[in-house]
Amino acid sequence: MRFMVAAIFAASIALGSLSAAEAKGCIKGAVVGGVAGHYAGHHAVVGAVGGCVVGRHLAKQHAQQQAQQQAAHRQAAEAQ
Repeated sequence: MRFMVAAIFAASIALGSLSAAEAKGCIKGAVVGGVAGHYAGHHAVVGAVGGCVVGRHLAKQHAQQQAQQQAAHRQAAEAQ
């Protein structure tokens, strides 16, 4: 338990240097990945890193989808 808390603390300090736009999705993914990694064989740090990468990827995809939807709504509004 102590190791997991230390890993999350270290990850949060490391991610604190990133800007808010770059860390979007990473914090939540790192926490979930750290917990999953801890329970899957005491690999909390590896899980946190993997969770951060996956969380960032999913956040980027979500932002792209929202941008496409907003562009489609603008085009539909201009056509009327």
